[in-house]
Amino acid sequence: MIEALRGLGYSPAAAIADVIDNSIAAGASEVDVQFEWSGRQSSIAIVDNGSGMDAAALDMAMRLGERSPLDHRSESDLGRFGLGLKTASFSQARRLTVASRRQGPVSCLRWDLDVLRDDPKGEWTLLEGAAPGSATLLASLDKMKSGTLVLWENLDRIVSAGVTDRHFLALVDRVEKHLSMVFHRFLEGRRLTVRINGSPIRPWDPFLSARSDTWRSGSDRFAVNGHEIVVEGFVLPHKDRLPPKVYEDAAGPDGWTSQQGFYVYRHERLLVAGHWLGLGQGRSWTKEEPFKLARIRLDIPNSADEDWKIDIRKSTARPPQEARQRLSLFAEDVRQRARRVFAFRGKSERGSRSGPISPAWRATRSADGLRYRVERDHPAVASVIEQAGALRDDVIAMLRVIEETVPVQQIWLDTAEAKEAPRIGFDGMPPEEVQSIAQTLFNNLVIRKGMSEEAARRQLAVTEPFDNWISFIETLKRTKEIP
Repeated sequence: MIEALRGLGYSPAAAIADVIDNSIAAGASEVDVQFEWSGRQSSIAIVDNGSGMDAAALDMAMRLGERSPLDHRSESDLGRFGLGLKTASFSQARRLTVASRRQGPVSCLRWDLDVLRDDPKGEWTLLEGAAPGSATLLASLDKMKSGTLVLWENLDRIVSAGVTDRHFLALVDRVEKHLSMVFHRFLEGRRLTVRINGSPIRPWDPFLSARSDTWRSGSDRFAVNGHEIVVEGFVLPHKDRLPPKVYEDAAGPDGWTSQQGFYVYRHERLLVAGHWLGLGQGRSWTKEEPFKLARIRLDIPNSADEDWKIDIRKSTARPPQEARQRLSLFAEDVRQRARRVFAFRGKSERGSRSGPISPAWRATRSADGLRYRVERDHPAVASVIEQAGALRDDVIAMLRVIEETVPVQQIWLDTAEAKEAPRIGFDGMPPEEVQSIAQTLFNNLVIRKGMSEEAARRQLAVTEPFDNWISFIETLKRTKEIP
């Protein structure tokens, strides 16, 4: 049975997080994860300063399924099935040793899967003490008044054939990223310190909630089958609004597109990181580039585990039917807000206190589908058409060719491959070019159209793309006469 349980699908990072859940439940404020590389003799130890266990409590903790998942649990209990410590450990190692102290001597028990495999009677033999030669790995518990040490040895699922110290170090990095995400609310609140080989890990906030330019919906609370659910939506700032290092960090362990969606927490412990949970209007949403800035925090109590189908690994959750419609409507609003931020590169939505923006392009729908047209009333376009004279028909023909050959599919492919929207609105161009074009249009409005300078400035302030340069537009003055 134990050999079968090894196939539950834990990653090393998820397995370590499951062990740390027990540390938090024991009231620990500090957890040290120690990776020791020594080839096939490598080991991993998780040490906490929690309340610890006496001999009787440790004996119960080492039994599989020592508590029923139907038992009542405290609100802060992060467990459910009574299997986490064992299944998480066995998924990575063939030898599990647990040493613990609660105001008295250290108690120590271990499971060794090789011993169970080779026992001719097929007995479940729970061994006492550390394995020969492993006692020194438990030394960190000697100086502690209380606490627990979980030791993994014979790491056959981690140190397999061909694995080198370089692969082991890469694993340490992955574990750090995972723990900084799963326990970020504990780390941010300074209720927990987690160290890896002595170095404290920093929390990773998926929502950039400390930034003023992150949009927040505010909390929405509602009850589902008697359990209170709390949900809050976030739209992160566009790449152009973030320093490179912040943008890189905010991408998360799996990258921007993968990290969109719901973040499901149970007693502030992250269960699901970036998933649309099978929700959607009509068909289930998939992860797409335009919605990568959308992230939604969802909190459930541990009493709702059955409703949300929480699994042993605490890595999946499925909303109950009673919550799906409300969550879908909530998420749709967040998704559309994120799409607008993505499309306009983080600029404020089109609109101004001076009036509606005059667009350079318009999307028109017809029986044939969606088409994009150059706006003939845009000041720059209208000016050329009016002054074209005998070339007017040629100019109109040129605009029609441009409209009919807009490379919509290529733009979409380039956007998906580059993982960002194409640059528009003079983004990245020298200010001199913006000034030159704006000045030419300003002169035209004043001299050819007969507008006052103030009226011309107001017109440009609501004209794409100059609405992004309001402070400069306010300084414009006529610079030449036009015959």
